[in-house]
Amino acid sequence: MKKVFLTMALLTMTAVMLAQNFKFDEMTYTPEATTFKLFAPKTAKRVVVRLYKEGLSGRLLKTAKMQLSPEGLWTVTIKGDLKGLFYTFDMGRGECPGVFAKAVGINGRRAAILDLTTTDPVGWAKDVRPVIKMSVDHVIYEMHHRDFSVGRDDAQYKGKFLALTEPWAIQHLTALGVNAVHVLPSYDYGSVDETRLDMPQYNWGYDPVNYNVPEGSYSTNPYDPACRIREFKQMVQALHKAGIRVILDVVYNHTYDVDHSNFQNTYPDYYYRKNADGTYSNGSGCGNETASEQPMMRRFMLESVKHWINEYHIDGFRFDLMGCHDIETMNEIRHMVNEIDPTILIYGEGWSAGSCALSGEQLGVKANVTKMPGIAAFSDEIRDALRGPFDNDSKPGIFGQQTTDEQQKLVESLKFGIVGGISHPQVNMLKVNYSKEPWALDPSQLISYVSCHDDMCLTDRLRASIPNITEAELIRLDLLAQTAVFTSQGIPFMLAGEEVLRSKKGVHNSFESPDSINVIDWSNAQSYPQVLKYYQRLTQLRKHHPAFRLGSADLVRKHLEFLEAPAGVVAFRLKNYAGRDDWRDIIVVLNTTRERQSVRIPDDKWVMVCSNGVIEEEGVESFVGEETSVSPQSAQIIHN
Repeated sequence: MKKVFLTMALLTMTAVMLAQNFKFDEMTYTPEATTFKLFAPKTAKRVVVRLYKEGLSGRLLKTAKMQLSPEGLWTVTIKGDLKGLFYTFDMGRGECPGVFAKAVGINGRRAAILDLTTTDPVGWAKDVRPVIKMSVDHVIYEMHHRDFSVGRDDAQYKGKFLALTEPWAIQHLTALGVNAVHVLPSYDYGSVDETRLDMPQYNWGYDPVNYNVPEGSYSTNPYDPACRIREFKQMVQALHKAGIRVILDVVYNHTYDVDHSNFQNTYPDYYYRKNADGTYSNGSGCGNETASEQPMMRRFMLESVKHWINEYHIDGFRFDLMGCHDIETMNEIRHMVNEIDPTILIYGEGWSAGSCALSGEQLGVKANVTKMPGIAAFSDEIRDALRGPFDNDSKPGIFGQQTTDEQQKLVESLKFGIVGGISHPQVNMLKVNYSKEPWALDPSQLISYVSCHDDMCLTDRLRASIPNITEAELIRLDLLAQTAVFTSQGIPFMLAGEEVLRSKKGVHNSFESPDSINVIDWSNAQSYPQVLKYYQRLTQLRKHHPAFRLGSADLVRKHLEFLEAPAGVVAFRLKNYAGRDDWRDIIVVLNTTRERQSVRIPDDKWVMVCSNGVIEEEGVESFVGEETSVSPQSAQIIHN
């Protein structure tokens, strides 16, 4: 037993020493020679590199035996110009491209020897990150590449990276007023066969294979390793030129499977957590969870994030199931990113999908966000207050019929989201759903949203939870919910297509549903022009008036106060903020009931800019008085 512990201790020490300097450059190319390095067990009997001419089939060209270096890496240098060839590592468990391939062939089975500078589009060296001064200035638009473009008749590159370079796409996004696009997993993932793209295939991509290479099915030629890289860069470049940042959805918490993963094939069991009985821990809900606390896994995550920033000019990262990762790793990532550009956004899901083999005190769950400065998390408090709980599609949120006690809890949860998850004297945490203590240091640590790719989209959830809802009521509640999101102090986030009343035909989890379910019906823009216009003007309202995005907890506590309001109504005032906003006081009233409601306000002259589903920043009407009357199921915004 002592021998086992000693061996494990030595392995850990070796990994720690390696992780301090290792850059995961598993392949370094020059025209004269290519060097390969691999982190694999010292006890491995034979570790080799195999060279191929083709990315999937074709005959073996060469096998080179690797030697264990003094620093604990397996390495070999092969002379000659190998550019254009493909390689795999093999330590006896099966061939794989290594854990940090930067270019791959079809389906990611073999890594490619490629000079990445040759993949840069014209002008790439002058590509710059759009300016966003504070995190709360972001307006995030979450999309799946295929969903966004496959239903457009005018799209040339349906379902591809290049769709986001097309005029129709850029025009829509800029007119909508978003300044950050969050793309669902765009690395090489396992559930779509890139050799059979002529057949119907669909997946969100939360099944990672090669974390540091763009997905081939989103390129115009997945057989060409340079194509997917170049086209991803062209996408980023086009969005940057339009003033839109690009946020990458990263899924470091698990792999597609264990037995065939690149992690397992290079260093068995090192990168995964196990339970006390030897089984693989499953905090991801996908059969395994990675061990971010392991020195080389932590280093992998750091180097991967840095690679996407430096090579692809990525502006932000959304960490899938961030609650599976340890706090120290997340903080190290934030610290590293700050040294590159502190405006790069980092946020994630502050939960896991099951129990992790690491204690909750060590994990990046929502309750520990105060221990992770500069990192944000999604607020399921405001989400479920507005639309109902994740685990019950038929149970409504604040828009449905509730008991008095339930209604009070939903109102308090909505208020918690409005202040950005911080401590506020007018928010009773004892009544807030899920959280009994504030978990954000500043509102910039809260992502405010009502729907995302997960679960039903907003219109489907409203239909499922409110019996016999009419189209007119659906539209009213849709606009009301998003008004709550976009006037809150956190970072607003919306699902692509919601601006045109997107529906996924009631499917709760559409991760592998066909296009007929996931496609955005862009004809709705013509069918419901008032909805699209409302969304556009809502984002403009937030952009033009800094009072909606104060950025600090102290400023929110100083300037945001809730007004006394009838049951089912939330009203708040952004007061005395003339220093940065030409609107001295702003009042937002959210009437979730089916009756007209009145709210007492300071006796003054007021300009109404939002009422009855219409936003006119110059003013719908003016009035003088100490009371305002708000239409059923609608938002009202006034200022003086």
